[in-house]
Amino acid sequence: MNSRALGAVVPQSDSRTLAPQAKNDADVEAQVAQLIARARAAQRGFAAAGQQALDTAASAAAWAIMEPARNRQLAELAVHDTGLGNVDDKIQKNFRKTLGLLRDLHGRKTHGVISEDAIKGIVEIARPVGVVAAITPSTNPAATPANKIVNALKCGNAVIVAPSPKGYSACALLLRFVHAELVKAGLSPDLVQMLPAPISKAATAALMRQADLIVATGSQANVRMAYTSGTPAFGVGAGNVASIVTQSADLPDAAVKIARSKTFDNATSCSSENSVVIESQICDAMIDALHAAGGVLLSEDQKQALAQVMWVDGKLSGACTAKSAERIARLAGLDDVAERHPKFLMVEESGTGSDYPFSGEKLSPVLTVYRARDFDDAISLVSNIYRYMGAGHSVGLHGADKAQAVQLGETLPVARVIVNQAHCFATGGNFDNGLPFSLSMGCGTWGRNNFTDNLGFRQYLNVTRVAYPIAADVPEADDLLADYFGRFGR
Repeated sequence: MNSRALGAVVPQSDSRTLAPQAKNDADVEAQVAQLIARARAAQRGFAAAGQQALDTAASAAAWAIMEPARNRQLAELAVHDTGLGNVDDKIQKNFRKTLGLLRDLHGRKTHGVISEDAIKGIVEIARPVGVVAAITPSTNPAATPANKIVNALKCGNAVIVAPSPKGYSACALLLRFVHAELVKAGLSPDLVQMLPAPISKAATAALMRQADLIVATGSQANVRMAYTSGTPAFGVGAGNVASIVTQSADLPDAAVKIARSKTFDNATSCSSENSVVIESQICDAMIDALHAAGGVLLSEDQKQALAQVMWVDGKLSGACTAKSAERIARLAGLDDVAERHPKFLMVEESGTGSDYPFSGEKLSPVLTVYRARDFDDAISLVSNIYRYMGAGHSVGLHGADKAQAVQLGETLPVARVIVNQAHCFATGGNFDNGLPFSLSMGCGTWGRNNFTDNLGFRQYLNVTRVAYPIAADVPEADDLLADYFGRFGR
């Protein structure tokens, strides 16, 4: 089946992609330099055009993916070419993530003076970073580039996308739509460009070296390459989310939320639960609730059959990645399970680490179940899971004790604690929580990242500070050290 049969527009060649693929490293550097030069030329005038121009560009890029017919074309092409996820959920993701981003950006000043503090004599001025290299994954080949493009344009930057090879066609189609909207608004299409097919590591590396800022989402190999490129970079950590279910939880509600999060877009999101840690007193009841929500718990023999198809030579198999639970069951020879039309599969586990592959990220509607003696044991289990994979990302909690959520935030190596919510929707921002909308979550030093925020517009800005003289305010040392002196003497 070709993309026309899916109703999608076939991406065409464009002057904003490179001519024939470079044959050696020098050619790659030179051809990427051509893209950078066009981006810089367009960005200089754009950055000086004022806030309205920046807002217009961001709106144009957002509407390019939100418009219903184009959204469907992008979702269909993404699933057709990558084989990851499902169309309806990608349509929802493309729209809601972009709508939420627009909400977060609405009315935000990103040009000129953005803050004045008369008491401190400080004036802050927003400045663009220049040309952004946007490294994007195959799991979200339209939504993630769109998010980065909108943020970059809102802050007066140009952006060059390095899509994954599988996601190239969807990204190219997105850029056609973005260019059409920019032209309609009287703005240069050179503000948004992409590397040419076939995508090569050499071209991606050259883009990283020559750009002014890198925002990298996707494989940890790409993130490491970004951080070692010599260019300032924001990269994200590995996902492997665990959620804890306590005795005080509303079990049916928790099960429905976990099931929806685990199955959305066939678990392409790094924020989908990979494990659920349940206090032993309510574990059987919670498993029953997960059954009612569409899950099927496998026997030990079935678990081993599943493991053989999910991991090949110690690596997660693409045959199962972001596929439906029913399809995965059939691949594992579990036809009796497949005939039950499961929404997700469950396996029980007790150990963590490389000898227990189900304790890691699975990128599929497969949920690992752990039994914890109590809340402290649940914390210990999650800590062990993250010691293997997923440190820094986030943890879920289903329960009525708010103090337990704070305890998780104080003890676990996580940047976010998601309380009584469907994790994959909540972590990247949702309309019923206060987190910023994003598809890229910083994981702090735990995840080998330099930030813990949801990647947002502020990462795409430089800020210049003007300092005016104010009345001197020199404290007395005795005042500042009074507590110390009182307890320990001088």
